[in-house]
Amino acid sequence: MKKYIALFRIRFINSLQYRAAALGGLATQFAWGSMEIFAFSAFYRANPDAFPMEFSHTVSYIWMQQAFLTLFMMWYWENSIAEAITEGSIAYEMVRPIDLYTRWFCQAGANRLARCTLRCLPILIVASLLPKPYRLILPPDMGQFLLFLVSTFLALGVVVAFSMLMYISLFYMLSSMGIRQITSAISDFLAGAIVPLPFFPEPVRAVVELLPFAAMQNMPLRIYSGNISGMDAVRGIVFQVLWLTALVFIGRLLMNHALKRVIVQGG
Repeated sequence: MKKYIALFRIRFINSLQYRAAALGGLATQFAWGSMEIFAFSAFYRANPDAFPMEFSHTVSYIWMQQAFLTLFMMWYWENSIAEAITEGSIAYEMVRPIDLYTRWFCQAGANRLARCTLRCLPILIVASLLPKPYRLILPPDMGQFLLFLVSTFLALGVVVAFSMLMYISLFYMLSSMGIRQITSAISDFLAGAIVPLPFFPEPVRAVVELLPFAAMQNMPLRIYSGNISGMDAVRGIVFQVLWLTALVFIGRLLMNHALKRVIVQGG
């Protein structure tokens, strides 16, 4: 376990070096979050009773989504993992005395967490100082906030576990472009990155909320905003644990199968 903790720590510290990229991303996230909120504001003013979430909940959902963007978005890609598979350097990884799935899992999780650390605090501070109704609100109590923290780390685990399935699929493909674009678009939409899941039509929502995508950003953002609370939040966290366990199990199964059949040519 110590070697995986050390690997996580090294990757986390290494990713903290990209401060300029984080500062550039802040401006984009502020602008995108503001545009989303203004668009929703127009719809709410037209018919405030037609929406399943209060406007203040939607605003908090959007600001928290922007603050924790790199934790949740599936378009974030670990190029080093993809290149190791497609270019053949996976051979060096396989001879090391370390479990490859756990190594890549720690690497992906550390990189996401480090980039989030660089960006989240400025967004949270500025969003908390905005005038109502565009201000980020706090959870109603400490219990709700603690549930949010637990759900956030579980959501990160689900996102990384699902990403691992994408990387493992590269053992059977010549290019990562197709699987990356298709899976990222579908998963982000179904996870509530474009429109929160409560806004989906009821028949569609009933199905989507059973999929692993609902265990990603959908759950912690709705818990923080207050759309999900109490026992519903606890059940949502149990749902995340079940999907995390299932995805890790499937990922390990597929990884073992792929490594037994992998052939590296060249010298």
